[in-house]
Amino acid sequence: MFDVFYSGTAPGLFAHEQAADSIEHAQQLSRTRYFWWVNYLTDYTGWDFLWEPVPWQKDQRHAWPSQWQKDSGTYLVPKSGYEHTHYHTDLTLTRFWDMPSWTIPSGFDVTSFDWSWHPDPTDPPYIYQFGTQHQRTGGPQYTIPGATDLKFVDQLKGSVNSGTTPIIEIDHLDGHAGSVPGTVKTARYFDNYRDTLKRIANTVDYEYVWIISSVCDYTNFDFSWHPEQWQTTMLHVFASDGEKFGDTFYMHVPSFRDRISQFELLDWYPLNFVGFTVPRRPLPVILHSHDTHVQAVKNTDWPGPLAVFATEPVQQVPCVPLWREKTKTIVPLSAGAGQVIVPKTAVPYIKSQLYDYAHIDRSQRHLHDQHPLDIVFIENGEPNALDNLRALSSATASRDNRVVVSRGITGRVAAYHAAAEMSTTAWFFAVFAKLQVNPDFDWSWQPDRMQEPKHYIFHAFNPVNELTYGHQAMIAYNKKLVLENPGQGLDFTLDSAHEVVPVLSGTADYAYTPWMAWRTAFRECVKLCGQTDVESQYRLRKWLEVIPLATPNAEWSRWGAEDAVEYYDSVDGAIEELKKSYDWSWLATYALIKRNLTTNQ
Repeated sequence: MFDVFYSGTAPGLFAHEQAADSIEHAQQLSRTRYFWWVNYLTDYTGWDFLWEPVPWQKDQRHAWPSQWQKDSGTYLVPKSGYEHTHYHTDLTLTRFWDMPSWTIPSGFDVTSFDWSWHPDPTDPPYIYQFGTQHQRTGGPQYTIPGATDLKFVDQLKGSVNSGTTPIIEIDHLDGHAGSVPGTVKTARYFDNYRDTLKRIANTVDYEYVWIISSVCDYTNFDFSWHPEQWQTTMLHVFASDGEKFGDTFYMHVPSFRDRISQFELLDWYPLNFVGFTVPRRPLPVILHSHDTHVQAVKNTDWPGPLAVFATEPVQQVPCVPLWREKTKTIVPLSAGAGQVIVPKTAVPYIKSQLYDYAHIDRSQRHLHDQHPLDIVFIENGEPNALDNLRALSSATASRDNRVVVSRGITGRVAAYHAAAEMSTTAWFFAVFAKLQVNPDFDWSWQPDRMQEPKHYIFHAFNPVNELTYGHQAMIAYNKKLVLENPGQGLDFTLDSAHEVVPVLSGTADYAYTPWMAWRTAFRECVKLCGQTDVESQYRLRKWLEVIPLATPNAEWSRWGAEDAVEYYDSVDGAIEELKKSYDWSWLATYALIKRNLTTNQ
């Protein structure tokens, strides 16, 4: 039998086994043609120590693999020396644990790792770094004596135990604090996350902490997570519902405590945005019947930092970051803001509209569709009403808007009130019989429910004087404002809050007959006479211009304007006298007196 040598701890295989400092030393000591080089960490059960190589391999060193490496550290070596090593693959030796070479980090699950791993003996000396279920680092290290260089091993990973890092919870006063097991401390949210985290870091003595938030659900969260070793001093941020500026943090307390005062914003601190997301708890949804959200927001208290105010069902809610006031935005979720997220911090700013708060995020208005507005076609015997109603029906045929007709109501105020009563929606499109609607008009348009209730006046093109503005245009009337208005002013629409929408709603087909042309021009120019702004005076001049006679009934339109100016001056602009123009019988009498014009002309 050949000599047997080992280095270090004796394996206890044979009585004649000897210690040697190295293979070269064993060559000097050997008295046989070959010798075995063995170690105490290998299971040699059943091993054939009488094995010899074939003649053409007699001058080679022979090595066998372990379960981990091609070289297990067991060799048959010629005493005369060798130049090449033959690596066998037919037999595999099993290595035992070598625990003195391992460094095990705190919190590591020792049962999750195979400690029999060993390096390739032919490698230079390394500190071998193993990973965990989360990172390439953070697991145990296997150290070769004298090694200084680190080598990452991806061949094997272990697990870190959950619950080894203390948990501190930020209470957002939403009623959910205290629901996460293992929480050691609760801290109240302090306006922004930078100051809240700073206060936490100054009041705890732990090296690492989890900082969680009561607004999140941690049912399936893995608190065993840890950063890479080179990232330990960063602040690690976990997303909330996919929003990277989330509410969950992993902090190295001493580093954060020492450095945070250098940064005005938490955004500027060295951050690592982790590729995991934590679900937010559902926001309170406050359904109300107000036309807009202003009063509901001002008069409602709710738990937590955010709430959804809605006049229609809520389906999808994005995550609003809570890092600081600028990120706590009001977020409309549909074109008309029928659903809107409101941060509690915005409430003190809101007076007459949600826009009183400076921070608005309009990027999520696509998330919800809103019920389309009703359309009320208002006619009062206009000879072109049927043609224009047909055009309206054609333009809305593929739309979901409900179309109804208000017909033959005497009196301006009564006609508007009747139209409002027919509407089933809070706003309705009022389409007047003289309007040829724009076939490309977007009937999905919605009023802005983040403002106070108001009417919305669209544009119409006047083919007689070529003006384009709100006169004779379609109006999105607020139903409540219409019904509350007794018609105290000269212009029913302008009596209430209103806004001009510079979108073309159609063409004003008002010069269809002499009576329609004169009547329309008279009523509009009576109102323009009382306006002193540059735009109104320009429009009045356009109504008074001489128009080519090729334009049907153009002269009647100009005469109506001239008569309006004369009448305005004659009554010195007295409002009660001017309001007579909205009484059709009075108008008919005046037209007959001034122009010998009858209503059937």
